[in-house]
Amino acid sequence: MPELTTIGQAGEAPVAETRRLKYGEAVNAALARVLAELPQTLLYGEDVGKPGGVFGVTRGLRRKFGDRVFDTPISEAAILGSAVGAALMGARPIVEIMWADFSLVALDQLVNQAANARYVSRGAAPAPIVVRTQQGNAPGACAQHSQSLEALFLHVPGLRLVMPRTAQDAHDAVVSAVHADDPVVIVENRTLYFGDKTEVELGGAARPMGWSHLRRPGRDVTVVSWGAVTGQALAAAESLAAGGIEAEVLELTWLNPLDMDAVLASVARTRRLAVVHEANVTGGFGGEIVARVAEAGIGLDAAPVRIGTPDVRIPAAPVLARSLLPEAGGIAARLSEMVR
Repeated sequence: MPELTTIGQAGEAPVAETRRLKYGEAVNAALARVLAELPQTLLYGEDVGKPGGVFGVTRGLRRKFGDRVFDTPISEAAILGSAVGAALMGARPIVEIMWADFSLVALDQLVNQAANARYVSRGAAPAPIVVRTQQGNAPGACAQHSQSLEALFLHVPGLRLVMPRTAQDAHDAVVSAVHADDPVVIVENRTLYFGDKTEVELGGAARPMGWSHLRRPGRDVTVVSWGAVTGQALAAAESLAAGGIEAEVLELTWLNPLDMDAVLASVARTRRLAVVHEANVTGGFGGEIVARVAEAGIGLDAAPVRIGTPDVRIPAAPVLARSLLPEAGGIAARLSEMVR
Protein backbone atom coordinates (compact mmCIF):
# COMPACT_ATOMS: atom_id res chain seq x y z
CA MET A 1 0.00 0.00 0.00
CA PRO A 2 1.23 3.56 -0.67
CA GLU A 3 2.60 5.69 2.12
CA LEU A 4 0.13 8.13 3.66
CA THR A 5 1.39 11.69 3.46
CA THR A 6 0.80 13.50 6.75
CA ILE A 7 0.48 17.24 6.44
CA GLY A 8 -0.26 20.22 8.60
CA GLN A 9 -0.18 18.50 12.01
CA ALA A 10 2.15 19.47 14.82
CA GLY A 11 2.86 17.12 17.68
CA GLU A 12 1.07 13.87 18.36
CA ALA A 13 -2.20 12.71 16.82
CA PRO A 14 -5.39 13.64 18.73
CA VAL A 15 -6.32 11.42 21.63
CA ALA A 16 -8.89 8.85 20.58
CA GLU A 17 -12.40 8.81 22.03
CA THR A 18 -15.40 6.65 21.23
CA ARG A 19 -18.91 7.94 20.52
CA ARG A 20 -22.11 6.38 19.21
CA LEU A 21 -22.86 7.95 15.85
CA LYS A 22 -24.90 7.39 12.74
CA TYR A 23 -23.05 7.17 9.42
CA GLY A 24 -23.79 10.78 8.46
CA GLU A 25 -22.80 11.98 11.93
CA ALA A 26 -19.49 10.14 11.63
CA VAL A 27 -18.74 11.93 8.35
CA ASN A 28 -19.64 15.23 10.01
CA ALA A 29 -17.27 14.48 12.91
CA ALA A 30 -14.43 13.68 10.51
CA LEU A 31 -14.99 16.88 8.55
CA ALA A 32 -14.99 18.88 11.80
CA ARG A 33 -11.74 17.21 12.82
CA VAL A 34 -9.82 17.99 9.63
CA LEU A 35 -11.17 21.54 9.49
CA ALA A 36 -9.99 22.09 13.05
CA GLU A 37 -6.58 20.47 12.60
CA LEU A 38 -5.64 21.66 9.12
CA PRO A 39 -6.04 25.38 8.41
CA GLN A 40 -5.54 24.79 4.68
CA THR A 41 -8.78 22.80 4.39
CA LEU A 42 -11.89 24.25 2.77
CA LEU A 43 -15.33 22.66 2.56
CA TYR A 44 -17.82 23.68 -0.09
CA GLY A 45 -20.49 22.62 -2.57
CA GLU A 46 -24.17 23.04 -3.33
CA ASP A 47 -26.11 23.60 -0.06
CA VAL A 48 -23.09 22.50 1.98
CA GLY A 49 -22.80 25.72 4.04
CA LYS A 50 -25.85 27.38 5.56
CA PRO A 51 -28.35 24.57 4.84
CA GLY A 52 -25.91 21.94 6.16
CA GLY A 53 -26.15 19.69 3.11
CA VAL A 54 -29.19 18.22 1.38
CA PHE A 55 -28.84 15.17 3.66
CA GLY A 56 -27.76 17.17 6.72
CA VAL A 57 -24.26 15.70 6.76
CA THR A 58 -22.45 19.08 6.96
CA ARG A 59 -24.90 20.64 9.42
CA GLY A 60 -23.29 23.03 11.91
CA LEU A 61 -19.88 23.19 10.22
CA ARG A 62 -20.29 26.68 8.76
CA ARG A 63 -21.36 27.98 12.16
CA LYS A 64 -18.21 26.47 13.67
CA PHE A 65 -15.66 27.27 10.94
CA GLY A 66 -17.08 30.36 9.26
CA ASP A 67 -16.16 31.26 5.69
CA ARG A 68 -14.03 28.14 5.20
CA VAL A 69 -17.37 26.31 4.75
CA PHE A 70 -19.55 27.82 2.05
CA ASP A 71 -22.23 27.28 -0.58
CA THR A 72 -21.67 27.37 -4.33
CA PRO A 73 -23.80 27.93 -7.42
CA ILE A 74 -25.24 24.87 -9.14
CA SER A 75 -22.17 24.23 -11.27
CA GLU A 76 -20.22 21.04 -10.75
CA ALA A 77 -17.62 22.17 -13.30
CA ALA A 78 -16.97 25.32 -11.26
CA ILE A 79 -16.86 23.37 -7.99
CA LEU A 80 -14.26 20.89 -9.21
CA GLY A 81 -12.34 23.39 -11.33
CA SER A 82 -11.94 25.78 -8.41
CA ALA A 83 -10.91 22.88 -6.18
CA VAL A 84 -8.07 21.95 -8.52
CA GLY A 85 -6.88 25.55 -8.63
CA ALA A 86 -7.08 25.93 -4.86
CA ALA A 87 -5.17 22.68 -4.33
CA LEU A 88 -2.41 23.77 -6.68
CA MET A 89 -2.06 26.93 -4.57
CA GLY A 90 -1.64 24.97 -1.33
CA ALA A 91 -5.19 24.47 -0.06
CA ARG A 92 -6.79 21.12 0.82
CA PRO A 93 -10.32 21.54 -0.60
CA ILE A 94 -13.08 19.08 0.28
CA VAL A 95 -15.94 19.47 -2.17
CA GLU A 96 -19.31 17.78 -2.36
CA ILE A 97 -21.00 16.66 -5.57
CA MET A 98 -24.54 16.00 -4.45
CA TRP A 99 -25.10 12.93 -6.64
CA ALA A 100 -22.35 11.00 -8.42
CA ASP A 101 -24.43 11.24 -11.60
CA PHE A 102 -23.81 15.00 -11.58
CA SER A 103 -20.03 14.60 -11.63
CA LEU A 104 -20.26 13.69 -15.31
CA VAL A 105 -20.55 17.35 -16.29
CA ALA A 106 -17.14 17.99 -14.64
CA LEU A 107 -15.10 15.03 -15.81
CA ASP A 108 -12.48 17.21 -17.49
CA GLN A 109 -11.61 18.88 -14.20
CA LEU A 110 -11.39 15.53 -12.41
CA VAL A 111 -9.91 13.25 -15.09
CA ASN A 112 -7.73 15.56 -17.18
CA GLN A 113 -6.69 18.08 -14.52
CA ALA A 114 -6.74 16.73 -10.95
CA ALA A 115 -5.64 13.20 -11.81
CA ASN A 116 -2.79 14.47 -14.00
CA ALA A 117 -1.40 17.24 -11.80
CA ARG A 118 1.10 15.23 -9.78
CA TYR A 119 2.38 13.36 -12.88
CA VAL A 120 2.83 16.30 -15.24
CA SER A 121 4.52 18.37 -12.53
CA ARG A 122 6.90 15.53 -11.56
CA GLY A 123 5.39 15.60 -8.09
CA ALA A 124 6.01 19.31 -7.56
CA ALA A 125 2.36 20.39 -7.82
CA PRO A 126 -0.11 17.70 -6.75
CA ALA A 127 -3.83 18.42 -6.55
CA PRO A 128 -4.88 17.02 -3.16
CA ILE A 129 -8.62 17.45 -3.48
CA VAL A 130 -11.27 15.33 -1.80
CA VAL A 131 -14.53 14.83 -3.65
CA ARG A 132 -17.38 13.62 -1.46
CA THR A 133 -20.34 12.24 -3.34
CA GLN A 134 -23.00 9.60 -2.93
CA GLN A 135 -24.51 7.13 -5.34
CA GLY A 136 -26.75 4.10 -5.59
CA ASN A 137 -30.46 3.61 -5.51
CA ALA A 138 -32.88 4.92 -2.91
CA PRO A 139 -36.69 4.89 -3.07
CA GLY A 140 -37.84 7.09 -5.94
CA ALA A 141 -34.31 8.07 -6.99
CA CYS A 142 -35.01 7.60 -10.74
CA ALA A 143 -32.54 7.06 -13.56
CA GLN A 144 -30.53 10.30 -13.16
CA HIS A 145 -29.96 9.94 -9.42
CA SER A 146 -29.18 6.24 -9.01
CA GLN A 147 -26.16 5.29 -11.10
CA SER A 148 -23.18 3.50 -9.56
CA LEU A 149 -20.14 4.92 -11.33
CA GLU A 150 -17.13 3.64 -9.39
CA ALA A 151 -15.77 1.67 -12.37
CA LEU A 152 -15.58 4.88 -14.40
CA PHE A 153 -13.40 6.62 -11.81
CA LEU A 154 -11.31 3.51 -11.23
CA HIS A 155 -10.30 3.50 -14.90
CA VAL A 156 -8.43 6.79 -14.38
CA PRO A 157 -4.80 6.58 -13.15
CA GLY A 158 -4.13 9.13 -10.44
CA LEU A 159 -7.55 9.00 -8.80
CA ARG A 160 -8.06 7.22 -5.49
CA LEU A 161 -11.50 5.87 -4.59
CA VAL A 162 -13.07 4.64 -1.36
CA MET A 163 -16.61 3.36 -0.70
CA PRO A 164 -17.15 3.18 3.08
CA ARG A 165 -20.19 1.26 4.35
CA THR A 166 -19.89 1.56 8.12
CA ALA A 167 -19.84 4.72 10.22
CA GLN A 168 -16.29 3.94 11.37
CA ASP A 169 -15.01 3.49 7.83
CA ALA A 170 -16.84 6.63 6.69
CA HIS A 171 -15.12 8.66 9.40
CA ASP A 172 -11.70 7.14 8.75
CA ALA A 173 -12.00 7.51 4.97
CA VAL A 174 -12.50 11.27 5.24
CA VAL A 175 -9.49 11.72 7.51
CA SER A 176 -7.25 9.52 5.36
CA ALA A 177 -8.38 11.17 2.12
CA VAL A 178 -7.67 14.70 3.33
CA HIS A 179 -4.12 13.67 4.25
CA ALA A 180 -3.39 12.15 0.82
CA ASP A 181 -1.57 14.00 -1.95
CA ASP A 182 -3.63 12.39 -4.72
CA PRO A 183 -7.21 13.41 -5.52
CA VAL A 184 -9.58 11.09 -3.67
CA VAL A 185 -13.21 10.34 -4.49
CA ILE A 186 -15.25 9.26 -1.46
CA VAL A 187 -18.42 7.49 -2.55
CA GLU A 188 -21.04 7.38 0.19
CA ASN A 189 -24.59 6.05 0.02
CA ARG A 190 -27.62 8.00 1.19
CA THR A 191 -29.38 4.84 2.38
CA LEU A 192 -26.67 4.60 5.05
CA TYR A 193 -26.73 8.17 6.38
CA PHE A 194 -29.58 7.68 8.84
CA GLY A 195 -29.06 4.09 9.97
CA ASP A 196 -28.50 2.88 13.52
CA LYS A 197 -25.86 4.43 15.72
CA THR A 198 -22.69 2.42 16.22
CA GLU A 199 -19.50 2.87 18.19
CA VAL A 200 -17.08 5.11 16.27
CA GLU A 201 -13.53 5.80 17.42
CA LEU A 202 -12.61 9.41 16.82
CA GLY A 203 -9.16 10.96 16.97
CA GLY A 204 -6.00 8.91 16.68
CA ALA A 205 -3.65 8.81 13.74
CA ALA A 206 -4.92 8.83 10.16
CA ARG A 207 -5.04 5.33 8.65
CA PRO A 208 -3.09 4.43 5.50
CA MET A 209 -5.32 4.08 2.46
CA GLY A 210 -6.23 0.65 1.13
CA TRP A 211 -7.87 -1.26 3.96
CA SER A 212 -10.43 -4.05 3.62
CA HIS A 213 -12.38 -6.18 6.10
CA LEU A 214 -12.95 -9.91 6.34
CA ARG A 215 -16.52 -9.59 7.58
CA ARG A 216 -17.32 -13.29 7.73
CA PRO A 217 -14.99 -16.30 7.51
CA GLY A 218 -16.03 -19.29 5.40
CA ARG A 219 -14.70 -22.31 3.56
CA ASP A 220 -16.95 -22.82 0.53
CA VAL A 221 -16.98 -19.61 -1.52
CA THR A 222 -15.44 -16.15 -1.36
CA VAL A 223 -17.86 -13.25 -1.74
CA VAL A 224 -16.15 -9.94 -2.52
CA SER A 225 -18.30 -6.85 -2.18
CA TRP A 226 -18.20 -3.12 -1.43
CA GLY A 227 -20.57 -0.32 -0.60
CA ALA A 228 -24.08 -0.60 0.79
CA VAL A 229 -24.86 -3.88 -1.01
CA THR A 230 -22.34 -5.66 1.23
CA GLY A 231 -25.14 -5.86 3.78
CA GLN A 232 -27.13 -8.01 1.34
CA ALA A 233 -24.10 -10.23 0.76
CA LEU A 234 -23.72 -10.76 4.51
CA ALA A 235 -27.42 -11.57 4.87
CA ALA A 236 -27.11 -14.11 2.04
CA ALA A 237 -24.13 -15.74 3.75
CA GLU A 238 -26.03 -16.06 7.02
CA SER A 239 -29.00 -17.68 5.30
CA LEU A 240 -26.77 -20.20 3.55
CA ALA A 241 -25.06 -21.16 6.80
CA ALA A 242 -28.30 -22.74 8.01
CA GLY A 243 -27.99 -25.21 5.12
CA GLY A 244 -24.34 -25.98 5.71
CA ILE A 245 -22.79 -23.64 3.13
CA GLU A 246 -20.16 -21.34 4.64
CA ALA A 247 -19.54 -18.23 2.52
CA GLU A 248 -16.59 -15.98 3.29
CA VAL A 249 -17.45 -12.28 2.87
CA LEU A 250 -14.63 -9.83 2.13
CA GLU A 251 -15.55 -6.16 2.09
CA LEU A 252 -13.29 -3.88 0.06
CA THR A 253 -13.56 -0.42 1.58
CA TRP A 254 -10.93 1.08 -0.76
CA LEU A 255 -11.02 0.17 -4.44
CA ASN A 256 -7.92 2.23 -5.26
CA PRO A 257 -5.59 1.38 -3.67
CA LEU A 258 -7.01 -2.14 -3.77
CA ASP A 259 -6.22 -4.83 -1.21
CA MET A 260 -5.84 -7.53 -3.85
CA ASP A 261 -3.71 -9.63 -1.50
CA ALA A 262 -6.72 -10.17 0.74
CA VAL A 263 -8.85 -11.22 -2.26
CA LEU A 264 -6.27 -13.73 -3.50
CA ALA A 265 -5.70 -15.17 -0.03
CA SER A 266 -9.43 -15.75 0.45
CA VAL A 267 -9.98 -17.29 -2.99
CA ALA A 268 -6.97 -19.58 -2.47
CA ARG A 269 -8.75 -20.94 0.62
CA THR A 270 -12.26 -21.37 -0.80
CA ARG A 271 -11.48 -22.06 -4.51
CA ARG A 272 -14.63 -20.19 -5.54
CA LEU A 273 -15.30 -16.49 -6.22
CA ALA A 274 -18.42 -14.36 -6.45
CA VAL A 275 -18.29 -10.56 -6.75
CA VAL A 276 -21.33 -8.55 -5.68
CA HIS A 277 -21.81 -4.87 -6.49
CA GLU A 278 -24.75 -2.53 -6.99
CA ALA A 279 -23.40 -1.22 -10.29
CA ASN A 280 -24.64 -2.83 -13.48
CA VAL A 281 -22.73 -5.94 -14.49
CA THR A 282 -21.26 -4.93 -17.85
CA GLY A 283 -18.07 -2.94 -17.33
CA GLY A 284 -18.43 -3.15 -13.57
CA PHE A 285 -15.37 -3.38 -11.33
CA GLY A 286 -16.32 -6.97 -10.53
CA GLY A 287 -14.95 -7.96 -13.90
CA GLU A 288 -11.56 -6.50 -12.93
CA ILE A 289 -11.53 -8.52 -9.70
CA VAL A 290 -12.31 -11.72 -11.62
CA ALA A 291 -9.61 -10.94 -14.21
CA ARG A 292 -6.95 -10.40 -11.56
CA VAL A 293 -7.82 -13.67 -9.84
CA ALA A 294 -7.58 -15.46 -13.20
CA GLU A 295 -4.17 -13.87 -13.89
CA ALA A 296 -2.95 -15.05 -10.48
CA GLY A 297 -3.44 -18.63 -11.68
CA ILE A 298 -5.50 -19.84 -8.73
CA GLY A 299 -7.31 -23.03 -9.71
CA LEU A 300 -11.04 -22.65 -9.09
CA ASP A 301 -13.60 -25.38 -8.45
CA ALA A 302 -16.36 -23.39 -10.18
CA ALA A 303 -16.56 -20.58 -12.71
CA PRO A 304 -16.49 -17.15 -11.01
CA VAL A 305 -19.71 -15.15 -11.05
CA ARG A 306 -20.52 -11.44 -11.12
CA ILE A 307 -23.69 -10.40 -9.32
CA GLY A 308 -24.93 -6.89 -10.00
CA THR A 309 -27.75 -4.85 -11.44
CA PRO A 310 -28.91 -5.79 -14.95
CA ASP A 311 -27.86 -3.48 -17.78
CA VAL A 312 -30.94 -1.29 -17.58
CA ARG A 313 -31.81 2.14 -16.23
CA ILE A 314 -33.20 2.26 -12.69
CA PRO A 315 -36.95 3.03 -12.70
CA ALA A 316 -38.42 5.58 -10.30
CA ALA A 317 -40.99 3.16 -8.86
CA PRO A 318 -39.44 1.67 -5.68
CA VAL A 319 -40.95 -1.77 -6.23
CA LEU A 320 -39.49 -1.97 -9.74
CA ALA A 321 -36.09 -0.72 -8.60
CA ARG A 322 -35.94 -3.34 -5.83
CA SER A 323 -36.60 -6.07 -8.34
CA LEU A 324 -33.40 -5.15 -10.22
CA LEU A 325 -30.93 -4.65 -7.39
CA PRO A 326 -28.89 -7.49 -5.86
CA GLU A 327 -30.68 -8.77 -2.75
CA ALA A 328 -29.96 -11.46 -0.21
CA GLY A 329 -32.26 -14.13 -1.65
CA GLY A 330 -30.93 -13.85 -5.18
CA ILE A 331 -27.32 -13.72 -4.01
CA ALA A 332 -27.84 -16.83 -1.86
CA ALA A 333 -29.35 -18.69 -4.80
CA ARG A 334 -26.35 -17.91 -7.04
CA LEU A 335 -23.89 -18.94 -4.34
CA SER A 336 -25.75 -22.18 -3.69
CA GLU A 337 -25.51 -23.07 -7.37
CA MET A 338 -21.74 -22.54 -7.26
CA VAL A 339 -21.07 -25.02 -4.43
CA ARG A 340 -23.30 -27.88 -5.60
